[in-house]
Amino acid sequence: MSTVFRVARRELAGFFSSPAAFIFFGTFLGVSLFVFFWVETFFSRNIADARPLFQWMPLLLIFLTAALTMRMWAEERRLGTLEVLLTAPVSPVALVSGKFLACLILIMLALALTLPLVITVSMMGPLDWGPVAAGYLAALFLASSYIALGLFVSSRSDNQIVSLILATLAGGFLYLLGSDTLTGFFGTRTGEILKLLGTGSRFEALGRGVIDLRDLVYYLSLTGIFLSLNIYSLERLRWAGNPSNSRHRQWAWFALLLCLNLAAVNLWMTPLAKLRLDITRDHIYSISPATRAVLKRLREPLLIRGYFSAQTHPLLAPLVPQLRDLLKEYDVAGQGRVRVEFVDPHQDRELEREAGEKYGIKPVPFQTASRYQAAVTNSYFHVLVRYGDEYQVLGFRDLIEIKAQGETRLDVGLRNPEYDITKAIKKVLVAYQSGGNLFAAIPEPVRFTGYISDHSRLPEELVTLTGEIKKTLDALVKESNGRFSYTFVDPDRAGRELRERLKRNYGLQPLVAGLLSTTTFWYGMVLESGDRSVLVPLPEDLTGTAMERSLKAALKRFSRGFLKTVALVTPQPAMPTGFGLTAGQENYRILRQILEQEYAIRETDLQSGQVPEDADLLLLAGPRKLSEKQVFAVDQFLMRGGTVIAALSPVKVETSGRLNARKEESGLEEWLTFQGLTVRPQLVLDPHNIPFPVPVQRQLGGFMVQETRLVNYPFFLDLREQGLGRDSGLIAGIDQVTCTWASPIEVTKGDTQRTVTRLLESSADSWVTDDLNIQPDFQQYGDLGFPRGTTSGRHLVGVMVEGRFDSFFKDRESPLVREAREKNKADREKQDGKDTEKEPDGKKEGEKDKTEQMVLDRIIHHSPDSARIILFSSPTFIGDTALSLISSTLGTEYLAPVTLIGNALDWSLEDRDLLAIRGRSLFARTLYPMSRQQRVFWEYLNYGLAAVGLLIVWFFRRWLRIRADRRWQALITGQGENA
Repeated sequence: MSTVFRVARRELAGFFSSPAAFIFFGTFLGVSLFVFFWVETFFSRNIADARPLFQWMPLLLIFLTAALTMRMWAEERRLGTLEVLLTAPVSPVALVSGKFLACLILIMLALALTLPLVITVSMMGPLDWGPVAAGYLAALFLASSYIALGLFVSSRSDNQIVSLILATLAGGFLYLLGSDTLTGFFGTRTGEILKLLGTGSRFEALGRGVIDLRDLVYYLSLTGIFLSLNIYSLERLRWAGNPSNSRHRQWAWFALLLCLNLAAVNLWMTPLAKLRLDITRDHIYSISPATRAVLKRLREPLLIRGYFSAQTHPLLAPLVPQLRDLLKEYDVAGQGRVRVEFVDPHQDRELEREAGEKYGIKPVPFQTASRYQAAVTNSYFHVLVRYGDEYQVLGFRDLIEIKAQGETRLDVGLRNPEYDITKAIKKVLVAYQSGGNLFAAIPEPVRFTGYISDHSRLPEELVTLTGEIKKTLDALVKESNGRFSYTFVDPDRAGRELRERLKRNYGLQPLVAGLLSTTTFWYGMVLESGDRSVLVPLPEDLTGTAMERSLKAALKRFSRGFLKTVALVTPQPAMPTGFGLTAGQENYRILRQILEQEYAIRETDLQSGQVPEDADLLLLAGPRKLSEKQVFAVDQFLMRGGTVIAALSPVKVETSGRLNARKEESGLEEWLTFQGLTVRPQLVLDPHNIPFPVPVQRQLGGFMVQETRLVNYPFFLDLREQGLGRDSGLIAGIDQVTCTWASPIEVTKGDTQRTVTRLLESSADSWVTDDLNIQPDFQQYGDLGFPRGTTSGRHLVGVMVEGRFDSFFKDRESPLVREAREKNKADREKQDGKDTEKEPDGKKEGEKDKTEQMVLDRIIHHSPDSARIILFSSPTFIGDTALSLISSTLGTEYLAPVTLIGNALDWSLEDRDLLAIRGRSLFARTLYPMSRQQRVFWEYLNYGLAAVGLLIVWFFRRWLRIRADRRWQALITGQGENA
């Protein structure tokens, strides 16, 4: 080993004795910073990770290692010193190892110079250090294989330029093997094999934060192969000119067998999928304990089948191996209860027919382009989860997440596949445990009404489909044991009143058979149970099997066994006004769509004075001017031990044209104050905020010009770390929440029987304002757009209170009783008037009382300890307007507030299995909000730190040179014989 270190020290001394070291490190840092800030547009990408640094590392290392190794042997041959080295009492193994070690040390120093860049990223956002550590480890192993390749090529040439070109071409070939450019010409299976051979694809797998022993062995095997070939090449040079003998043949066979075994070890390691370590902070690429707990509840075999086509969209192709690895972990974690399969329906007609007819899985057309033409590829990218006769299907829209980078570039990754797959497993498990009978979990009889025109007006396909529907309905009637019935009505014959009611209640309209057809017809289906109704959607595939699936999916909406029921109160829908903004009341369509995937949503207006009896939880999204009866319904639901989640504010924001706000009551102010919570009619501003496209008016030559600008908007609070209440499970899996136009909350009543949990808080630099002008004025107030408050401090914008509550109506008359009395009085006066006109002979005593409405005056005065109020002082942060605007600003779908509401529902309904993994997302870690000046500062700081790093290299080189001069001077003067 001492010889190896002496050789390495000699090479390092020679490297630092010339300007080559400064040029090498300067080029590496310059290209890395240029790629990071300019090519990958780090700040506009707005993700706090180091992927832009490592994404180009495989290509960058090809050129750098080739330039580093080109002179190692070629220069020795050119100067004639190679013969001296080969005849010296030093083995070729020590020579090769020493030069390899020297090159590896230089690469390590180059990588170390990029550490300031990663550290500054960690100061700009919540950086996950797991992928960073894995990226550096992958870069080191990748560089070792490239160095070994470069040394071998250099040993075969006496020209440095030739060595540089050949090493670059060989490294580029190994990289190209697994690149999307090459694998796109082949099917998925062939592409996966090529990715196992490519240096870049292996690097990408490690760079995700998953250290797979198979990837490390791959790089070590490449390193071993090329180092062995290098040693053999030097041995051959030592034999040059000598006659061949048995020792030469032994060397050749030994080198060949060693290289073959090093290559074969990769085949031996392929089945060992368990030898991997997920070092990401949330272990997003590994099965979580929550999923393992769900799998332990399985009593029957569970089938997870991946439908992946050989030809698919190039952006989806790299995700297939990741899904395969994850599904294999389900197989292992299931301990024999989970069977995982991967199929290509295009290669098996029977599987394709079963997928379409039984599970409704159809190929998705993707537009692709080659060198010569554009094409459409019909591809499967689905995951089927089946347990008994119950199943769930996940398509590519359920599994992926897209990050837009500019107008043409897209970054596509798996969103949160473990959560989606495990959620599907829970659904089929609950459905199967209900006995497979839909009607066993439906509390009231169900009626089906088909509003379908006469067959003479229907297209032929729908006539056939109607017959299939009747067969399915007959089967459901038999299965229901009298709890299901159906009827068909022709709206064309039923009269105008029915047609108007269908349009008003269900949005049903007459259809046309085609673009050129003038014949209209009705084809709508409605399921009704009690006072609830659900539209049955017409499937794209007009077959009996598809229609049966659609009917059963609609029936499940009435079932308590399949889904928990959430009573949802929202204002009237808004009207679009342009710029992505809305006028009128806020829409909550996105919230409703996301929650409907896991809960039965029961929309109600509470006008009856009661929350629907089947509701498990009450969610108030932006309530406005609730009456006393509606407040009574909320109060009594809480008194029964229920959970009330409310997102409200006394300030109503209008986004029609110019931004403005005004005070408006929700109707719950007195009730909340009685319960110890006060939402003040103010707004919170915070310098820690996110950009928002604001319409701004500007004077231009006497004309007023309105334009939309992306500005830092203090009313869009960016809540992270200390602003998120980590003490509760409600924030699990959430790293950031944007709270829009929020009001401060005060907890005004302390009670030892209640627990107060602070969920969301603004930063310590925030302040409140009574001024409801929310339109920024940059001319008067600068970049902030608003006057800064005189007092700063944290302000509560989300809180949870648990414990025992007193009823707001405990010393008051029930509004239901008062309304009934007034109604009875009015009815009695009306009846008295009629009796006077008729002059009846007389009434028996008590006869009039029979006409009066009877109402029980029952008010629950106290709640049990399980009652809970979760209050957010911003109704807009879960509304469509804010979610859409923030999504467009970030370039990816933004659902953190909806995830928070979902967490609150799960927490309240004791369904906390998947709480820890719900909010995990590939693009969830965004940068802290920064002004343009701050971003410029961080960018130029990194340029400065790179210059400091180069200066350190220069001082180190100068120190080595001075040290060498002193050493030679001491040797010349005879003062340092042992120097």
